[in-house]
Amino acid sequence: MSTTRLPQDLLRTKRDGAELSGSDLRNIADGIADGTLSECQVGAFAMAVYLRGMTPRECAGFTLAMRDTGDVLDWRGLDGPVLDKHSTGGVGDLVSLALGPAIAACGGYVPMISGRGLGHTGGTLDKLEAIPGYNVYPPLGLLRHCVREAGVAIVGASERLAPADRRLYAVRDVTATVASIPLITASILAKKLAAGLDALVLDVKAGNGAMFAGPDTARQLAQSLVRVANEAGLRCVARLTAMDQPLADAAGNALEVLAALRLLRNEPGQMRLREVTLTLGAELLVLGGLAANEAEARRRLEDALASGAAAERFARMVRELGGPGDLLDAPERHLALAPLRAAVPAGQRGLVEAIDTRALGRLVVALGGGRTRPDAAIDHRVGLDQLVELGQPVEPDTPLAVVHAADASGFALARATLHTAIRIGEGPATPLPACLERIGVDAAGALA
Repeated sequence: MSTTRLPQDLLRTKRDGAELSGSDLRNIADGIADGTLSECQVGAFAMAVYLRGMTPRECAGFTLAMRDTGDVLDWRGLDGPVLDKHSTGGVGDLVSLALGPAIAACGGYVPMISGRGLGHTGGTLDKLEAIPGYNVYPPLGLLRHCVREAGVAIVGASERLAPADRRLYAVRDVTATVASIPLITASILAKKLAAGLDALVLDVKAGNGAMFAGPDTARQLAQSLVRVANEAGLRCVARLTAMDQPLADAAGNALEVLAALRLLRNEPGQMRLREVTLTLGAELLVLGGLAANEAEARRRLEDALASGAAAERFARMVRELGGPGDLLDAPERHLALAPLRAAVPAGQRGLVEAIDTRALGRLVVALGGGRTRPDAAIDHRVGLDQLVELGQPVEPDTPLAVVHAADASGFALARATLHTAIRIGEGPATPLPACLERIGVDAAGALA
């Protein structure tokens, strides 16, 4: 580390609640990336931030320092804005798979840096790996080619993008510091800033299936992200969205790809998924200068879905990144299905009063559709579809969901979990609106 201050001096400063300077934060980020800081020192820093927090200036400084530990992509030469979306994660949240192609069909370019599943929440990369041949870690040349030709490439971060975050995140995961708002902010935005974006929309989930169940904490995270992004020169808006039930009617990797294809083909249903996709997409088109206002932006996005233009962009992206060229036309030929598929009936008449969304996400993991350790393999076939919605009336033979399981024991677990996680009663049921609140900045740069 280039500073004359010892690492333990920097850790002591943060431990005692004092503010670190920009140069201090750059030295910490560099030390995380190049190994100068030991594992215990990185863990001590994470815990100090978790307990003491960061000022807005510190958080912005650390985010930029994390970005600068690796490459920053340059997209000069494209004839449209470079746009992206990030979600804090949920169950049945496959918005990225439809939103990226829809934005591309409207004239934007979307190099979407995505991640894997975390805990009970599904990961976009895991969903895409259900598509045979799809390369989620393409070399930079192929990434650039795909963005130029398809307008969208949904991929994972290379080791050269914000490498400090990769190591810091691994330490946070084992030191119970994942839920630190400043560290979440720096982790998300360091990679997004390194992607060379012109604008970003953030989908911050609130509800029993989200990282933060309470709206107040979700709002604090959204405000932190929007403030730091705009201070770093990245136009950014956040939307709080509801995660009090699965967003799509499916949860599980291949099943969510199929659900995304239904939306891209403009098939009816999945209204909450459609609403979140259109709302986030409209924000991006306005931020990127591709629409004058939200109403115009929504019309353009709806036209992209209805005309098949968004679906064509998705098909082109899949083809450019090594997947099958006829996925849209024959998904069942390429997406593997679980050997055991059966409905679990409600067993009573009433209304769906409540859904424990986190329990459903954990069920998908238990079926094999998620990871209990970083190196675990995933069974892309398993999961749930035809899920009931909050407020839906059911009869005794109405399926709560169709279970896709690898074996009978998995199905038995799913049947028991569904009856526990989905409460049927006489009502009333009051599901939250899909989109809850908008957080941006005004002309003076203040949160609005």
